[in-house]
Amino acid sequence: MTSQRTRERLVERLAERGIRNREVLQAMRTTPRHLFLDEAMAHRAYEDTALPIGYQQTLSQPYVVARMTELLLAGGPLGRVLEIGSGSGYQTAILAQLVDNVFAVERIKPLLDASRRRLRTLRLRNVRFRHADGSLGWPELAPFDGILGAAAPAEVPADLLAQLAPGGRLVLPVGTQTQHLHVITRTDDGFSTEVVEAVRFVPLRPGTQR
Repeated sequence: MTSQRTRERLVERLAERGIRNREVLQAMRTTPRHLFLDEAMAHRAYEDTALPIGYQQTLSQPYVVARMTELLLAGGPLGRVLEIGSGSGYQTAILAQLVDNVFAVERIKPLLDASRRRLRTLRLRNVRFRHADGSLGWPELAPFDGILGAAAPAEVPADLLAQLAPGGRLVLPVGTQTQHLHVITRTDDGFSTEVVEAVRFVPLRPGTQR
């Protein structure tokens, strides 16, 4: 179930569902998703479904990872990307292959530590991690060309908007009972928002957890 052939079938399904960015599809093809799961769940790694990673968190559905990444990159190449809620590190690994630098924030310390080990194993060295409240972003390193969030706030955090560079994109699920994927672009006049599609994510929680 962890073979290259199994990964190819997943990529074919993503293309059938409308993912068009070839670089995104290639990153999904070559990234070993099973490494981001406990051994007991590894046999399900290449199903197009979200899977549990402990601490009431999930490894996002591959389609959603690919879709959010594609939307983030739709404005062109990105230098500095902030990731909110890095979780297992899978989305982080995809981003690290497609942008210059990733700055990943995770509130749950054991997940962050495991992510750092996994990316070191994969020799992805353009990522910096921070154990912090994701809703606050990483103000000391702002502005960012792109921000991607993997947990849903009830409303878009003002701190994240403030940390977007001019022309930068924020891709984020927003909502409580019903969630929708938002793409927010910083313009000369403020911000423009596109609501893309319904999604389901864990909520964006405040504070940190050790």
